[in-house]
Amino acid sequence: MDSTPSSLRKGTRGGFPGVKPEALDADLLSALDRREIEVLFQPQFSCATGQVVGAEALARWRHPTLGEIGARDLFAIAERAALVAPLSRHVVARALEDAREWPVELQLSLNITPEELGDARFAADFAELIGKSEIAPQRLMLEITEDVLLRNLRQAAEALSALRALGFKTALDDFGAGFCNFRYLKELPLDALKLDKVMVEGVPGDTRDLAVFRAIVELGHALGLKVIAEGIESEIQRASVISEGCDYWQGFLQAEPMPSEKMLGVARAARR
Repeated sequence: MDSTPSSLRKGTRGGFPGVKPEALDADLLSALDRREIEVLFQPQFSCATGQVVGAEALARWRHPTLGEIGARDLFAIAERAALVAPLSRHVVARALEDAREWPVELQLSLNITPEELGDARFAADFAELIGKSEIAPQRLMLEITEDVLLRNLRQAAEALSALRALGFKTALDDFGAGFCNFRYLKELPLDALKLDKVMVEGVPGDTRDLAVFRAIVELGHALGLKVIAEGIESEIQRASVISEGCDYWQGFLQAEPMPSEKMLGVARAARR
């Protein structure tokens, strides 16, 4: 999910002081009709080689008066306006358009919303959508957050199992930001565990934070999962997640969300 530093986020869960919610809802509908919602990509780096292995697609809305609205607030607005499904389809479609130009070794990560996984037809519809694109399912990582699972764990597991059988990869996103329900690790068909930035903020300065972080990384590997650290904003954090055995990392330290062409430039530079 969006790893924008909290100091750079506007609003709170879709709320903007002095702006009527219904006006913002109408603005979002118009923006979707005019394809004004951007999709940016935050590169993900290999801890072993330093090379870019893929990127996470993140939505941005440059509102004419409010300025840039990040993914979290944008989807909160969409939820209130009952526009989550159209917004999500828009993001996926635009991300797939850009990813057609990527080298085949680069993976595309897409965030899946609770509303989507709550739809019994989601797996079939999503597979059909990807089938019409030029992107192989094996190059896609579907990221889900804990709030998705709290609503209906069984249905989420069934949908993810169906997609995984077709070649899609799945990751549990924002791990550590909520309740860290370890039942999810046991019952869901996962390929990766994505650690929230709160898991690395105290590492390595706090021995208890380091002990928890180390235990989670070891648990992920024991379950056969790749471990991704997100929200890396300093060299010491990056060095720590590498030394503790994480597989991949992403964050503002080396790359903020950016247009596809610029992301490809970062990927090329990292190979040198």
